[in-house]
Amino acid sequence: MSVPPFAMLARRLPRPGYDEASGRLGDFTATHRLLPIAALAVAIGALSAFVSLALLRLIGLFTNLFYYQRWDTALVSPAGNSLGLLAALVPVLGGLIIGVMARYGSERIRGHGIPEAIEAILINGSRVEPRVAFLKPLSSAISIGSGGPFGAEGPIVMTGGAFGSMVAQFLHLTSAERRTLLVAGAAGGMSATFMTPVAAVALAVELLLFEWKPRSFVPVALASATAAGLRYYLLGPGPLFPTPPHPAFIGPPGLLACVVAGLAAGALSGLLTVAVYAAEDAFRLLPLHWMWWPALGGLAVGLGGLIYPQALGVGYDLIEALARGDGAPQMLLGVLLVKSVIWTVALGSGTSGGVLAPLLLMGGALGGLESFILPHEGPGFWPLISMGAILGGTMRSPFTGIIFAIELTHDLNLLLPLLVAVTVAHGFTVLMLRRSILTEKVSRRGYHLTREYAIDPLEILFVREAMRTNILALPADISPAELAQRLRAGGPRRGQRLFPVVDAEGHLLGVVTAQDLHALERAAGDGQVAGRAGRPLAELVRPDPVVAYPDEPLRAVVYRMAETGLTRFPVVERGDRRKLVGMISLNDLLKARRQNLEAERRRERVLRLRLRLPRRTRALDQQMVVERAEEAVAREER
Repeated sequence: MSVPPFAMLARRLPRPGYDEASGRLGDFTATHRLLPIAALAVAIGALSAFVSLALLRLIGLFTNLFYYQRWDTALVSPAGNSLGLLAALVPVLGGLIIGVMARYGSERIRGHGIPEAIEAILINGSRVEPRVAFLKPLSSAISIGSGGPFGAEGPIVMTGGAFGSMVAQFLHLTSAERRTLLVAGAAGGMSATFMTPVAAVALAVELLLFEWKPRSFVPVALASATAAGLRYYLLGPGPLFPTPPHPAFIGPPGLLACVVAGLAAGALSGLLTVAVYAAEDAFRLLPLHWMWWPALGGLAVGLGGLIYPQALGVGYDLIEALARGDGAPQMLLGVLLVKSVIWTVALGSGTSGGVLAPLLLMGGALGGLESFILPHEGPGFWPLISMGAILGGTMRSPFTGIIFAIELTHDLNLLLPLLVAVTVAHGFTVLMLRRSILTEKVSRRGYHLTREYAIDPLEILFVREAMRTNILALPADISPAELAQRLRAGGPRRGQRLFPVVDAEGHLLGVVTAQDLHALERAAGDGQVAGRAGRPLAELVRPDPVVAYPDEPLRAVVYRMAETGLTRFPVVERGDRRKLVGMISLNDLLKARRQNLEAERRRERVLRLRLRLPRRTRALDQQMVVERAEEAVAREER
């Protein structure tokens, strides 16, 4: 059996917040590797801007082909077509095409786009197949162009991420660097589509990066800014949905109404999430291959289009009308009822399309209905508040919902109302639903992810707080007889499995394992003193052991254990002499973690409020208590 190495021969892994060479702690772990990754991200952001332009043009082209039989790339609404009842068959045709593309091209083109990006990041090492980069925008353009009630942002996120991943796969990069470039492409695509560079970065942080570090934030932010800068020349300036000015402060009644709007948006978010996956479960019960599901979903879309044609397509024109406060009750009910039904059915069928624009539309319709009963704060106020709230509730991305609504409108007066409504909606769905509409799909594929981020407790606990000082250290010049006596008194019988060997001044020379000492004991018991047992302990010592230092965080020790495969380190003072001060093992790390868990769960009252009465009052109270006790005794005696 091979003996595990005690010298650190493997390449050292980066220590979060810790420079092991100098022993200095720091806030961040970014290295100069950040510079070339950021340069690549800028190039990917520029590429994503052109990808988003191409996708929007494709959507316009297929909409014109399917509904107007003309070659034109301008974005138009399917509602103005003259096909009559034949218009109900257009989404069916689009669904058939998408089903064939998914079965014989790539199944990855099915779905929202963002869950697929999450899965690629978490499970596939941020590797996306090149064909997905071409089939995803094409299938999404066909889906939306044939009347699908979807948005372009999910496909753009997936497509931009796919191109970012492709660039990364051609280079010699780590999985974390590929992830950064994939997310840079996704953020660049969203930024160029909606002219929302900050919201794109917020979406990346809240949904895709799964970390908050400069090594990923800086490249992603630069990619988003680059795409937004190019968007001005490719698609025009923002805001995408300009609105009339709203009050700078709406007062307590208005803020209380924002709480009501947030609760309503949270309830709608939960209802939509449940409906989407109920539709998906219903399709799974059908005795048909999933290739035919998008066509059946298209049939529902076509029938809904006959009832309310404005529910077809992306619906940017309706979002703009709602933001201006132009929504009539008939339009609001049509969007909220018809759009929500055909969207949930179509999305559950597994076709290709995004969720962000439909959520904006349905949230805006909800806010439009609320504007009839909530305080009047200006045209389009409540639709905009509900748009942000439903994003925060459905996607569980509160900062994205707030910033996205502000960047779409450039109305900073909405900041405080959005903060209230979005937070309430987010809190509602967090308490009511285990997963969001995005992570539920990942969960159904057999994976789990946590959307909460917190500092590792082992990062703020140090070795000196967890190490053991009551250990058995062996002098280098110890005799075999004395060694046997010490081992009988303690050592392995106390659970110690690694023994530091020190000189006369307590400086670490090396280590000996319990296995070696057991062999030494057996040899001595067999009378083989002249052999192995007769050699000095110095010949058994393993020099240059892996060590820990009292002033380093426990997380650095965890990384070192994972790297070397060792679970016990001597703890020495820094410097050339390396004086031994203790020992730390995996069990000590677990005890430190357990103490942190107990601190989080233990409830205690630290401060107590005591009402101190005047001395005369306390004396009267005591006298009253004595008198009542005497009366009670007298009653018992009678």
